[in-house]
Amino acid sequence: TQPAFSRRIKQLERWLGATLINRATMPAELTSAGRNFLPIAQEAIRTFYAARESLRPSHEEGLIRFAALHTLTVTIFPGWLKLLENAGGAFSTSLMPDRGGIEANLDALIGDEADFFLTYAHSEVPFHLDRAQFSSLTIAHDRLIPLAAAKVSIPDGTLPGLHILDRAVAQPRLSIPYLSYGFNSFFGVALSRLLLRRPPFRRRTTHENTISAGLMNMAMTGAGVCWLPESLARDAIDAGALVPASADRGWNLDLEIRLYRHAATRSRRVEDLWQTAKLLLEREPA
Repeated sequence: TQPAFSRRIKQLERWLGATLINRATMPAELTSAGRNFLPIAQEAIRTFYAARESLRPSHEEGLIRFAALHTLTVTIFPGWLKLLENAGGAFSTSLMPDRGGIEANLDALIGDEADFFLTYAHSEVPFHLDRAQFSSLTIAHDRLIPLAAAKVSIPDGTLPGLHILDRAVAQPRLSIPYLSYGFNSFFGVALSRLLLRRPPFRRRTTHENTISAGLMNMAMTGAGVCWLPESLARDAIDAGALVPASADRGWNLDLEIRLYRHAATRSRRVEDLWQTAKLLLEREPA
């Protein structure tokens, strides 16, 4: 995103002690210092990537590396990998820790630290990836839905959690506790867009976490309303530990689950997994 990009440029300028970007022009352009530094930066990046490639084992000898949002490593990845193995043989894989923000996780793929990136996707949270360099498959779907415990704690007692969001919309003076993803995570960005276009309601953030499983555990204690992936929360819903916070489906977000990769040919194992994933989709009933 533009704010994060600007922060990185400013950090680099502070470290160098020189202004690299002339922000007085539209569009912005490099200063003379920026033009002088550009080839140095490009050569430094090439040198570091070359050093890394020379030091680490070949892709053919190692594991297929996945960057993935934490929730998907719990809900989707194990079953999907089993389906792949049933369709095309065994795949040896490794999962990188979720880095918390959209850009940080994408950087693992762009920087060739991962062979694949498994992520949620929604039209209101665009990924700025060059389609000529990166390919994607939609391997599944999910929904983000507002949920709460049967009883939600407020300063002077409790409120019924069932449809608490609808009551907050109808009663402007009612303020409800809210469990937030913050603003840098995928769900944080998606929800900020959703809340802007839906009826307003009063809320106070009582807890923040970029990890859905952590927010779900908080929600089950009655700490507040939380939007959660249905795949993650299904067992808690079926057990009655969480109830719908709204009867209005307009508060839901339909999500794709996408697998991204470099478009260029990679190792044999990476190509085998990609082709098996495509074959699996072709076999799905219409």
